[in-house]
Amino acid sequence: MPAMAQTVAAVPAAPAPPPAASALNAQVAREMPSLMELYREMHANPELSFHEVQSAARMAREARRLGFEVTEGVGGHGVVAVMRNGPGPVLMIRADMDGLPVTEQTGLPFASRVRVTTEQGVETGVMHACGHDTHMTAWIGTARALVANRANWSGTLVMIGQPAEERGAGARMMLADGLYTRFPKPTHAIAFHDAAGFPAGMIGFTPGYALANVDSVDIQVRGVGGHGAYPQATRDPIVLASRIVTTLQTIVSREVDPQDAAVVTVGSFHAGTKHNIISDEARLQLTVRSYSDETRNMLLSSIERIARGEAIAAGVPEDRMPVVSIDRNEFTPSTYNVPEFTNQMAGFLRGHFGEARVRQIPAAMGGEDFSQFWRADNSIQSMIFWVGGTPQAEWDAAQANGTPLPSLHSPFWAPDAEKVIATATEAMSAMAMEILKKD
Repeated sequence: MPAMAQTVAAVPAAPAPPPAASALNAQVAREMPSLMELYREMHANPELSFHEVQSAARMAREARRLGFEVTEGVGGHGVVAVMRNGPGPVLMIRADMDGLPVTEQTGLPFASRVRVTTEQGVETGVMHACGHDTHMTAWIGTARALVANRANWSGTLVMIGQPAEERGAGARMMLADGLYTRFPKPTHAIAFHDAAGFPAGMIGFTPGYALANVDSVDIQVRGVGGHGAYPQATRDPIVLASRIVTTLQTIVSREVDPQDAAVVTVGSFHAGTKHNIISDEARLQLTVRSYSDETRNMLLSSIERIARGEAIAAGVPEDRMPVVSIDRNEFTPSTYNVPEFTNQMAGFLRGHFGEARVRQIPAAMGGEDFSQFWRADNSIQSMIFWVGGTPQAEWDAAQANGTPLPSLHSPFWAPDAEKVIATATEAMSAMAMEILKKD
């Protein structure tokens, strides 16, 4: 998942939590030494998307030890752990497991030294640069807390370890493999993600659209090649591709409502082999971001229209029109937090942690395939929230003198894992017991 751009102000001291919160906080604190040992193990041994063999096995082993009914291999390396505890709602709690092809440069004593060769033949380091190691650890911490408090809730827990989030495929694969038919179908779903945009231990939430539709678009701009000294005998695809890049900028500035949000970024432009040769083609790669499905469809249609229109203006023959490749089904859809449920949970978390520690934050243009679970059935009460990971001292220094901070996906991302895991474990456990509370 891409880094979140938003930041928030420093967090003032929170008032004392209520007694129930204090009890849960103490329980989580007792688990933290073993959870941190587990975290360091997971951090040092990341696995890329579609290869989460040991990560899934570790989560499955812990869930079985706690008494869950565990199924492995769901949608690839997905793990589904079910605990039935009387009548009541069905709550799904999700953690993603995959790392990134990033060579770690944090200097941590337990830094990843894993190296692999990717499907594209690139040798690279592997790192939990998006913090999924904190997600898995907090998932296990939450499972432990809920089993220990089993007398205080009623309903069904469905805890899932999801593969391939970074490739936008894992949630879809688990759903296709019967997540909602082979296992109890959730009435509620929650997840969290660590965040680089605010201090460790702070909680952020966003009602409604929280994260964006993410589309990747490829444009093959075809021309008529020839000698660089005789451009009149060619239809130069580099000039045409440059026109397309420039005109694409007008989509957001002139076709999208200023109160809506959208991004059309050309991230790659490749063409030509030599100074004096006009090539036959140029290739563009775009990332396209939006929130609503209506805006997404408009953006993609406009890209196709502009590519063709600029080619016609350049005199490109009909049989050499640009080829715009868009997969309108295989994409990461926008993440929608059900507003009433999200505000209800945010109010509950404020009561648990204190007003100052729980803040509403703006939506981000990153993508997250947690979105797939709500889109598969929008009757589900669904929410993903954020837990800040930036160490407080680093945050304070950045506020004081503008010191740049590493983002998610950075080789330098080293969150205050203890605060992230403790906060997320306590938050998800408390939310679960609130959702599944006995009448």
